[in-house]
Amino acid sequence: MSGTLNKVMLIGHLGDAVKMHYFDDKNCVGRFPLATNETYTNKQTNEKVTNTEWHNIVVRNKGAEICEKYLSKGDKVYIEGRLKTRKWQDDKGNDRYSTEIQCVDFTFLTAKSDSSSSSENSSKQTPQSAAAKPPENNEEPNDLPF
Repeated sequence: MSGTLNKVMLIGHLGDAVKMHYFDDKNCVGRFPLATNETYTNKQTNEKVTNTEWHNIVVRNKGAEICEKYLSKGDKVYIEGRLKTRKWQDDKGNDRYSTEIQCVDFTFLTAKSDSSSSSENSSKQTPQSAAAKPPENNEEPNDLPF
């Protein structure tokens, strides 16, 4: 195979609220930590062990604004994207590296039971795929602005 692939798919829980950064030309970036868990049973002690891995998620522009509005700490979400490692310098001038997931698609997996929407947010919520199909006859339409 001559091609390459950089694709990440995660299902996890938000570790904190989405932090937004706005730029002069009306672009923005949202960042949040995502926790994924691996659970197994230790064969020697028969004890259940859970390991948590933390991932730095980066969402851009409209997707970031949607995440900021509808996601909160503890919510479960599906993230699809690619790995990107950034090089930067700390206060002492040392080179540091951060590996992030550049999100290209996401799906909310936590049901929201607020007064504005009575259905679950389980459809894809990106500008490209939002409202791609109309609601079925037995569902109420979402009050999402996109």
